[in-house]
Amino acid sequence: MRYYYLLSFLLFTALIQGQEAVHNFGSIQIHGDTNVGFHMDLVNDGTFDQNTGLVGFYSDQDALTISGAYMPNLFDTEVDVGGGLVLETTVNVLNNVNLITGDIKTSKSGTAIYSNFLDDAFYIGESSVSKIDGYGAMTNKASFVFPVGNEDRLRPLMIESVAINAMAKCAYFFEDPNNSKTLNADFNTTNKATEFISISDTEFWRLESDVPSKVTLTWDMYSDVRSLGEYLSDLKVVGWSKTENQWVNLGNSEVEGGMAYGSVTSEVFVPSDYEILTIGGNDDRLETYATIDLDNYFMTPNGDGANDILILDGIENSPNNVLEIFNRYGVLVYSQANYQNDFDGQSNRESVVKRGTGLASGIYFYIITMHDLRQKHQGYLYISN
Repeated sequence: MRYYYLLSFLLFTALIQGQEAVHNFGSIQIHGDTNVGFHMDLVNDGTFDQNTGLVGFYSDQDALTISGAYMPNLFDTEVDVGGGLVLETTVNVLNNVNLITGDIKTSKSGTAIYSNFLDDAFYIGESSVSKIDGYGAMTNKASFVFPVGNEDRLRPLMIESVAINAMAKCAYFFEDPNNSKTLNADFNTTNKATEFISISDTEFWRLESDVPSKVTLTWDMYSDVRSLGEYLSDLKVVGWSKTENQWVNLGNSEVEGGMAYGSVTSEVFVPSDYEILTIGGNDDRLETYATIDLDNYFMTPNGDGANDILILDGIENSPNNVLEIFNRYGVLVYSQANYQNDFDGQSNRESVVKRGTGLASGIYFYIITMHDLRQKHQGYLYISN
């Protein structure tokens, strides 16, 4: 009862002063199963924490704003705001966010303000009409899917870290990295660590995390990944290195989906070492390489010293190479840059079998791209365990 009296007083004060906002100068706490709905802006210049109930933000058409000198710490919250919920101060959530309608919006020009999911906090209902259009953050988590996007597109990014992150932040940008007006920066897609990769000029993400992690980027039909590679296996995560000031290949440990919708997962790297991340592929010049059929190979990786290793003829003539091995369903089961005749039948992918597990007996298809010779060699590989 004390809470309801306090909120009514605050609301009354705001209205008689001609303000369209609830202005908290004191202390608000929501206990038990109490549900409180805000239908106007919230200015939090007092404490708003130690909550266990639900706080909802509701508006059919207009945007609502949360501002003030102090961060609200909410337990459960609900967003059903047609014009979006604009954050001018960080909001922390301890338990659940129910995304119904309208984006949670923050400035993308800097990372100072964000929607923060603390500890075990989670969300439900993310969609093209309700997500984070700006910076989302997680605190004290090793893995998280950021429900970020832009306008009417949900463009999530997943992080899987090797340890707990004290904090990680992420935002999505539907901009050409060559000319980002939001960040007032240019990330030249022709400035690359290797000439054999291409860089998306359609979109990018910013991700802050100091913990080594794998990152999964997603694409949709507007991402135009067909321009980046002929096959799904050509796609990879790339990042703009802060120290090298160029695009670097961050790998492809797994790829799922099709050319219209899908996702690609990097190898392990430190996200904060890179200004932005996006999807990369193979340079167009790879399509002009001569394709040469090699002999078929037979492997019996049983450790007896005979046919245990895949030895490709002539590989020493092109140290700058990439080997890819596919199963009979066309799924990539092994990929290695600068291959040195050391494949022993173990997969280094997660898509079909556990990484480090021996491949099943059967027929496989391989492609070895030899950049130094401008050639692609292909053939079949028979594995018998």
